[in-house]
Amino acid sequence: MRAYLRAALVVFTALGFGGMALGQSSSPFSGLFGRGSQSEGPVDLQITVAGNQDGLDREIRNSSLIKGALDEDRTTGQDVFAAARADYARILGLLYDKGFYSPVINITLDGVEAAEVAPLDAPRVVRKVVIRVDPGPGFKFSRAQIAPVAPGSDIPGEYAVGETAGTGTIKAAAAAGVDGWRNDGHAKADVGSQSIVADHDQNTVDSRIGLNPGPAVTFGRLNMTGYERMKPRRLRKIAGLPEGQPFDPDDIETVRKRLRRTGVFSAITLEEADQLGPDNSMDVNLTVVEQKLRRIGAGFEISNTDGAMVSAYWMHRNLLGGGERLRIEGKVKDIGSKTSGRDEDLTFRLDRPATITPDTTAYVETRLARMREEDYDSDSASVGLGFNRIFSDRLTTNLAVEYQFSRVFDANGQRDFKVLAFPLNVTWDQRDEPTDARKGYYLSADAAPFKGFGGTDDGVRLLGEARGFYSLGQDDRFTLAGRARLGSVLGSDIRNTPRDYLFFSGGGGTVRGQPYQSLGVEVIPSPDGPIMTGGMSVATLNAEMRFQVRERIGLVAFADYGRVWSEGSFGGDSGDHAGAGIGVRYKTPIGPLRFDIAAPVSGKTGNGVQVYLGLGQAF
Repeated sequence: MRAYLRAALVVFTALGFGGMALGQSSSPFSGLFGRGSQSEGPVDLQITVAGNQDGLDREIRNSSLIKGALDEDRTTGQDVFAAARADYARILGLLYDKGFYSPVINITLDGVEAAEVAPLDAPRVVRKVVIRVDPGPGFKFSRAQIAPVAPGSDIPGEYAVGETAGTGTIKAAAAAGVDGWRNDGHAKADVGSQSIVADHDQNTVDSRIGLNPGPAVTFGRLNMTGYERMKPRRLRKIAGLPEGQPFDPDDIETVRKRLRRTGVFSAITLEEADQLGPDNSMDVNLTVVEQKLRRIGAGFEISNTDGAMVSAYWMHRNLLGGGERLRIEGKVKDIGSKTSGRDEDLTFRLDRPATITPDTTAYVETRLARMREEDYDSDSASVGLGFNRIFSDRLTTNLAVEYQFSRVFDANGQRDFKVLAFPLNVTWDQRDEPTDARKGYYLSADAAPFKGFGGTDDGVRLLGEARGFYSLGQDDRFTLAGRARLGSVLGSDIRNTPRDYLFFSGGGGTVRGQPYQSLGVEVIPSPDGPIMTGGMSVATLNAEMRFQVRERIGLVAFADYGRVWSEGSFGGDSGDHAGAGIGVRYKTPIGPLRFDIAAPVSGKTGNGVQVYLGLGQAF
């Protein structure tokens, strides 16, 4: 009977119902040490585990507070003594999680058991710490019962008769049972009862967990506080809490993501009301803290032949009090380029979240551009209305209507292009980290049907891109990254297609080691000979081998290939080129700083070694 009682106390202690540490004294002395806080050299830490348990010594070392203190160079007698006394409970909890309920733990400081030293008699100096653990026999479940269980609950398979009876497994089973009922609409589900009895003669644990599902719950009102400039009607619309609908914990997280996406708030807190309404409805309390209204930013990229690219933006986060975001961005490219003139771009964009649906953002965008290429100049302006829909964390779509006017000057004189386009984009993003991916993939597809006016042809511009990432080695230090990009313009003649709809290859975004937009086609005749423009079809391939040398420093080896065709559907004359090189990455809070050196491998567009400096991975 005493064994059963002791085991029950042990298990309840591990589950958080009390405090208890097991120690076996190696020394009867107390108050032997004088008080002090000086450090006199390094401390030797030894950890031994009886029974040769696989990996248990390593887990104890990793969780030990003594080890943590020594790693931080906190080696005074007081520091080591305090960590040692706390390690009894810490190691005990670890053993309970592993299903060991009869352990003996000794922690000696220079041969004296730490548990026998009075708190006011901390040693002045500790030179050697020895942790000895005898975990005892492992306990198995003789019964692992949990009821009632909601349909679709994901109860851990380890919570079963004959499996290791760790307290971590019991906690996980109880949590999974509660989550199952919450996912089924029972917001106030909880553990109603539990019985845990250990038999030290048989080394078994009898575990029974009773769940209390509570009533089926619907969402009540969203109670909002903390907003200042934001209009409450718009805040409620952006949050999109499905009032009156059955409770689903995923809906709470969706509300949080919608509010975070606006960029308006620096802090968002969502809490479920403690009490249900008479109709079993549950209010949700939202507290927000608004960020500063305005933000500025800048970016850059430098190449020794393509010149420099600098960009800057100014943004207002909440222009009209409804989460509207106004962004004005300017970009200047090819500053000091050896192959073309300077390009300039100015964009005005106004986004309005929660338009039509909580997950749809409407936007109006106006763009002014000035391009100075080697064989032609182009001035253009466009205005568009679009809708961006987020279906999930992975899937997004963008649909717009856009009118564009461009005026081109080349050896044939002046030519105007006018188009009404309907661009559509679908993106599926399965990367683990968008700014520095190591695993997963990314797929993007663009289709832009366009109607031409005044001598501009009708057609459709297609562009698809796929990226893949695979890591291997310890801590995923090696990453293989690849990208494939295919594009084509169908239905129009190259001479009657807007110049910025055509495709080039070369430069930091396509083929490194080759000058920026150095590969195009020469099929449009002029008095001075064929004019070089982009092609009607393009294909680029990129491959990288990334190696993380240290926490912040990485090395990259890469090879790029590009091909451009003079006709749609990858027909007509074509040319290709390739480049390869190496690079260095330095991790920063906003993405890796990139430095690449590349040289041409094949093709006739090469112009010596290219150097690139920018922010973020190449893809």
